[in-house]
Amino acid sequence: MKNVQFCVLLVAVLLGVSFISSMPTFAQSGAKGTAVLTLTGNDAMQFDKKELKVKAGQKVKLTLKHVGKFAKMAMGHNFVLLKPGVDIAEFASKANSAKDNEYIPKSEAAKIIAHTKLLGGGESDTIEFTAPKKGTYRYICSFPGHYGLMQGKFVVE
Repeated sequence: MKNVQFCVLLVAVLLGVSFISSMPTFAQSGAKGTAVLTLTGNDAMQFDKKELKVKAGQKVKLTLKHVGKFAKMAMGHNFVLLKPGVDIAEFASKANSAKDNEYIPKSEAAKIIAHTKLLGGGESDTIEFTAPKKGTYRYICSFPGHYGLMQGKFVVE
């Protein structure tokens, strides 16, 4: 009976997380109109948000928090904002070989707008950058195998 109750609770939590994560997140305004965003990644290879929104040319302050417990080399997470037209699967394939550079391939630097460092459980990193021109951009976690589940839209209005 306890196993059934646990399974029902687990399904309810997962369904709730799916609903919440599908909702767009609008940036909060910080000092001088800075867009302040927080994104979390967990040990189930999920970002808590699938869409982030900012304004073109706006300063962006993004904090990525790894809310899991696993070490960086077992379940590392990062935030990589890609330029338009980048083939995500091809980028991720090259990232797989970039372990020495925290899975950010040096050969692909021109395809990246901004990225955080690679984080382990309990760690966080904050980056600041200027939002690009209007459009929809993609963000991923470039740790091997994660991009399939850990990706979202970065909408610039």
